[in-house]
Amino acid sequence: QVQLVESGGGSVQAGGSLRLSCVASGYTYSRYYMGWFRQAPGKEREGVASMHTGGGTTYYADSVKGRFTISQDNAKNTLYLQMNRLKPEDTAMYYCAAGVAVAPLMPRFYNYWGQGTQVTVSS
Repeated sequence: QVQLVESGGGSVQAGGSLRLSCVASGYTYSRYYMGWFRQAPGKEREGVASMHTGGGTTYYADSVKGRFTISQDNAKNTLYLQMNRLKPEDTAMYYCAAGVAVAPLMPRFYNYWGQGTQVTVSS
């Protein structure tokens, strides 16, 4: 049974930083794309950052390039999202997902999802 468990969300002021973690279990970690997505109230879920856990290219939404960094620890089956210089518009529920992603930042190509962790950025 595939499980993705996120942690690390919270409330910060604009300009602050947070690091999200996602621990994966129940499947062969290195065979999938994994990504971070977010959904704000009243908005569609959008891709933030993704990578193939076997190594290679990372992908970022334009809105977070230069501020967010996706990384992983394969030994721990854990995906991270380091978020720096946070802005109020980054406020959303953040989800970790895994899948065989034809388009790495498109949610519909991801099969497995975590429960989400809330990030709130105040101005």
